[in-house]
Amino acid sequence: MIVYEANKHEFLEDVFHDELVTNICSNYTSKVGKINEAEVRSWDNSMQYMYRVLMDDDIPANAGVAIEFKIPYTSKRVDFLISGKNNNDPAIVIVELKQWSRAEKIEGKEAIVKTAMGGGLVETTHPSYQAWSYASLIKDYNENVQKDHIELHPCAYLHNYLLQSENEPLTDDVYTYYVDQAPVFAKGGAGKLRAFIKQYLTHGDDKENIYKIEKGKIRPSKSLQDTLNSMLAGNDEFLMIDDQKVVYETALQLAEEAKRTNTKQVLVVEGGPGTGKSVLAVNLLVELTNRNQTVQYVTKNSAPRNVYANKLKQDYRKTHIDNLFKGSGSYVDRPKDELDVLVVDEAHRLNEKSGLFQNLGENQMKEIIHTSKLAVFFMDEHQRVTLKDAGTTKEIEAFTEKAGGVLHRMKLASQFRCNGSDGYLAWVDDTLGIRETANEHFMGNDYDFRVFSDPNELYEKIAALNEQNNKARLVAGYCWEWPKKERAYSGAHDITIPEHSFGISWNLDTSNTWAIDAGSVTEAGCIHTCQGLEFDYVGVIIGDDLVYRDGEVQTDYTKRAKTDQSLRGIKKLMKEEPEKAGKLADEIIRNTYRTLMTRGQKGCFIYCTDKELEQYFKERLALTEPGYRPESFFKKDLEVAENYSEYE
Repeated sequence: MIVYEANKHEFLEDVFHDELVTNICSNYTSKVGKINEAEVRSWDNSMQYMYRVLMDDDIPANAGVAIEFKIPYTSKRVDFLISGKNNNDPAIVIVELKQWSRAEKIEGKEAIVKTAMGGGLVETTHPSYQAWSYASLIKDYNENVQKDHIELHPCAYLHNYLLQSENEPLTDDVYTYYVDQAPVFAKGGAGKLRAFIKQYLTHGDDKENIYKIEKGKIRPSKSLQDTLNSMLAGNDEFLMIDDQKVVYETALQLAEEAKRTNTKQVLVVEGGPGTGKSVLAVNLLVELTNRNQTVQYVTKNSAPRNVYANKLKQDYRKTHIDNLFKGSGSYVDRPKDELDVLVVDEAHRLNEKSGLFQNLGENQMKEIIHTSKLAVFFMDEHQRVTLKDAGTTKEIEAFTEKAGGVLHRMKLASQFRCNGSDGYLAWVDDTLGIRETANEHFMGNDYDFRVFSDPNELYEKIAALNEQNNKARLVAGYCWEWPKKERAYSGAHDITIPEHSFGISWNLDTSNTWAIDAGSVTEAGCIHTCQGLEFDYVGVIIGDDLVYRDGEVQTDYTKRAKTDQSLRGIKKLMKEEPEKAGKLADEIIRNTYRTLMTRGQKGCFIYCTDKELEQYFKERLALTEPGYRPESFFKKDLEVAENYSEYE
């Protein structure tokens, strides 16, 4: 997806006549969603500089220009692309534009610098690393780039940044590798950037390569479970970008610092679905192991551990696998600082006590912090889906203080699931009533979301998609019983919807790897078998615990199945503290469906047993259709574009 495209001549004309930003905003509104005023200011500022750079007759007038190109499977966009031919070879120059005016070198973290953002100094990726990583991702995923051998030449342009004659942070030797891959041009460097462009674009292409890169077939995305063997063998399967890279380098540095200074370190990383928490956790497991540190990957939910073990069993001994991947209850009564690092995935799912009968230990967060020199907690409190889920940043902070440790907090925002659509995730939160977002009317146009009126049609669609690569699954809210006597028999229809003559069994208890089993598309998974995992497509049956009444989405915990352990103890709590119990039950039900509806990389299809809820989803979906834009939203965005100066 490209927000704006033109040839060089048209781009120069749009800038000269002050029409460029208005055109960008108009396209952005229809293709992406609401506009941030800061982005409008940066567009207007940076495009004036690119206008000067391209005002050269040796840069072909029919060279292609694209602004805001979305990188496949991520929420990231490339600022500026110029396309043409390098003699006869197709080529594209990628320009990462920055408004920076200062930067500081960071020691001990690869490709990380510090600069002013959001009113303070923050660590971020070096502009050269950013441009290089974006180009690498495009090359990895765009088939036309590979098939037609399109050259990609990344660079960074910091037009407000004055390079120092000595001891310049951005060109320090520690960044040489990435600066060589993607040169940095700064204030006063327009001529050098112009020469860089002319070096690789000798002829125009009438936007041909822009068209190819936008229309190119996207190669299948990688899933963690499929690349685990290769990752543990030391191969780089996932290229970390932006905030992922910052978190990764920070965790590595803290691991070294904990050993060197003998101080307990705790890192809490908050991020929503699809922000790469599990990928980062496994990458840290691999790298820290290679650095001869004792490290384990920890998760309370057994589903991902079972899938990982199944994937690894051909190449690794069971004892080795068991020593790498641990349950969260494994650290009761362990010696202090016994392990160098514990990497905790899905930390929001941690319990207080451990053991089958919840009678061991005191608190899993406390025990993990006690046992490790560095504890890394990846968490999303909106994915707490049972009453037992006790993992919170507040609790971790308290236990860190008691242990005499140092707490660090970071956030992941870059989106790598749901086709990299931040819009879809925000839309789900807003639609389910979890939080108000700016995405009431915007989902983005890169994600396949559908509402089915017949569960049979939903199942047939999922089954057909599953035939491609066994990566489509049906899941459901826990509103149907799971009788013990039927748990090994797929012919037992646990989930029944009589009015549609529909029936399907829950996932069988004869396997703990439902998510990857051949043939398990004939069974419905639940929150416990799919959380922490992902598919290409997910079909979600929403039961009677989520309905639409009196103009709002409401929950009803009494509609949950008796065999569901998620709300065990809610009746007792309802008698003792009804307000607290009601709030908790409501939160858990909404979080459950949020989690289920964000398991699909390419699409999510739903069926609602409550017809009013179905109609509500259809109406919310209609508001996001291309061509439908509430007049007030569209007007406001254009006003922002035309009057951006009022925000200066």
